[in-house]
Amino acid sequence: MASDKALVGAAGEHLVLSRLLSRGLLAAPAPRGTEKVDIVVTNQDGKSSFRIQVKTTEGSTSNGWFLSAKHESQSDPDLYFCFVLLRPTSPQVFVVPSSIVSAAIQADHRHWLQKPSRSGEPHRDSSMRRIREKMPLMAPHWLDDYLERWEQID
Repeated sequence: MASDKALVGAAGEHLVLSRLLSRGLLAAPAPRGTEKVDIVVTNQDGKSSFRIQVKTTEGSTSNGWFLSAKHESQSDPDLYFCFVLLRPTSPQVFVVPSSIVSAAIQADHRHWLQKPSRSGEPHRDSSMRRIREKMPLMAPHWLDDYLERWEQID
């Protein structure tokens, strides 16, 4: 049975909140509709704050996580993406700085536009972007470097 996308997204956000709180960070959901952020984080002394955008998928990383063209310009030092892979017994979170996400999807999209489609025609530009474990211009299994890398935010 297919899961409701809203429930999958909420599950991912709650998982990330749980992991942040268990590390002693103060974390809370951002108000709905807040641009570029799902979770706001600060350390206990209030000297450092971070913003997190959560993307959640179920099953495997082969299809990746969907983003859009606007994410190409989101490269802020205090913004992180948490790519959640929901699995019933062992969910995983890839904690990736926004500068890495931005560069990866820009390069991947340019590469995709330069390749012909299956029919041999040029690809039509689209606002859809994806982060995947296997991306042509990234090292194999590059996402593994960011698996549960919470110390970047600590």
